[in-house]
Amino acid sequence: MQRSLRIAIADDEAATRDFLNELLSRLGHQVSAAQSGRQLVEQCRQFKPELILTDIRMADMAGIEAALAINREMETPIILISGHQTPELLSGANGEAIMAYLVKPLKPADVEMAIAVAMMRFEQYQAVRKEARELRQALEDRKLIERAKGVVMRRLCVDEQEAFQRMKRFASNHNRKLVDVSAAVLTAEEIFHNLDAL
Repeated sequence: MQRSLRIAIADDEAATRDFLNELLSRLGHQVSAAQSGRQLVEQCRQFKPELILTDIRMADMAGIEAALAINREMETPIILISGHQTPELLSGANGEAIMAYLVKPLKPADVEMAIAVAMMRFEQYQAVRKEARELRQALEDRKLIERAKGVVMRRLCVDEQEAFQRMKRFASNHNRKLVDVSAAVLTAEEIFHNLDAL
């Protein structure tokens, strides 16, 4: 049994909305139902869903368009629903947050499986994004430390290894991160440079 989720659904067909509302509620989820793309966007601002199930084509605003608009404000996994399985649909459904795809008529088992797959994929997607952010940050930190090390080498007339060891000792002695010490060194160097220019 999957944990209870806040799920937003959108479909301009009342029968599909009612089917999903009843099924998802029976499965223990909290449901917010919209009958248009615009209504889905508005409701999601208040409801803050953990998952979105939306019809791909609705009169006022396409389901993909609505779901991607929501994702610009908060990352949410999306399951797209359509009455037709067409190549055009699949080529249009290439947003990063789109995790699964259902074709009408909907079957309870298919909906349950799509939810499980979507949540699993979204968790993996977030983990990859987090790892990429951390790698980018580590690279930026490394660049900052290298620049600060150059400043220490010039200021104290020491070699690269000694400059690095001194920065590490300073960080350790003052209970600070090496990257924070490096930023402080670069700030001090900029101040000295500006004072020198006066």
